[in-house]
Amino acid sequence: MPEEIVQAYEHQKHVIGGRGPRLADIVKMLRNAASIKPAFICIDALDECVAGYQLKILDSLNQILQRSPGTRIFMTGRLHIEPEVTKRLSGSVATIRITPPRYDIISYLCGRLDEDIMPDAMDSSLRADILKRIPEDFSEM
Repeated sequence: MPEEIVQAYEHQKHVIGGRGPRLADIVKMLRNAASIKPAFICIDALDECVAGYQLKILDSLNQILQRSPGTRIFMTGRLHIEPEVTKRLSGSVATIRITPPRYDIISYLCGRLDEDIMPDAMDSSLRADILKRIPEDFSEM
């Protein structure tokens, strides 16, 4: 991690409320770091970010890519954000769609349902309905 970024986060710990650096400052630091040597930026679950911030993040990433074309971005999110990602990142996007097997989804759900702290709140009919409907409605990620 570039020292400039580490120092910025350490400094912000002492600010009232402990807020992180502003987006403009982060973009500037990442541009600087990416201009010195190849950089990889990873963003998980962009689709879970508030829509207005998604656009700001994508535009900021585009700024970084424009100034440091050697930068690589790895991003995860559901399919519905793909058109905006492609549009905002100037079409330099490769998409890999991953869909978990149905049995993995069911196994995960069973594990979560078994951990329920109020097991009496669910009868076998509701459990069966959950295990049937959620895997059917599960979208690609």
